[in-house]
Amino acid sequence: MTARLIQMLPALGLAAGMLLMWQAACWAFHIPVFALPSPLVIGAELVDQQPSLLRAAAVTGEEVLVGFGLSAVVGIAVALVIARFLYFGRALYPLVVLFQTVPKVALAPLFILWFGFNLFPKILLIVTIAFFPVALNMLAGLQSADPNLLALFHSIGAGKNEILYRVQIPYALPQLMAGLKIAVTLSVIGAIVGEFAGASAGLGYVIEFASTQLETPLVFAALVEVSALGVAFYYAVELIERRFVFWVPRGGTAALS
Repeated sequence: MTARLIQMLPALGLAAGMLLMWQAACWAFHIPVFALPSPLVIGAELVDQQPSLLRAAAVTGEEVLVGFGLSAVVGIAVALVIARFLYFGRALYPLVVLFQTVPKVALAPLFILWFGFNLFPKILLIVTIAFFPVALNMLAGLQSADPNLLALFHSIGAGKNEILYRVQIPYALPQLMAGLKIAVTLSVIGAIVGEFAGASAGLGYVIEFASTQLETPLVFAALVEVSALGVAFYYAVELIERRFVFWVPRGGTAALS
């Protein structure tokens, strides 16, 4: 824990310096609060609105959690199908890439129109945004298995399913975790976009409502909550990685030295 805190000191110092410069600029140039509130004003708004922001964060967090879980399942399933069934995978892969090029912001109002203002369209939007990095990283991991090990298993008569389970999937786990960390941040973005399109609760709804009322400090306070939510989900995935994919070297200064 001490080593982890020491590693975080440069980031904390940089953040503190940027906040001080921001606060000084607001004082020096007398920037109106509705245009750009100072960090002190945003902090006061965070304290005053914390109960309502926490309720909104709980709604958004539920959307992210369910949507991310489904994204992981869909992405892993797509990668396994492409890797296991060669000819079907060759047909499926271009369609997956083509679907990824569709602008997801344009899909949000359509999902609201088709499925209403409940939880389902927001989760569906998260899945469409976040499954691709999971599928792509998982597939890259499956295809990176040691050729010598694959040849050894072939030589002893192992079937495709056994090779997939015993060789390819273990090789793919590090890349899968990298894809999951990307997907969980995209899931937060997807939830906010879905709430922009149509919602009556959540941090995205708070941001949109506050912006229409020119309550800029509340907009920034909600953005702080969104960022905190994204960081929490990201490090939750990293903790899972450290627990179950413990053999992978970690990044940081130690890895570079």
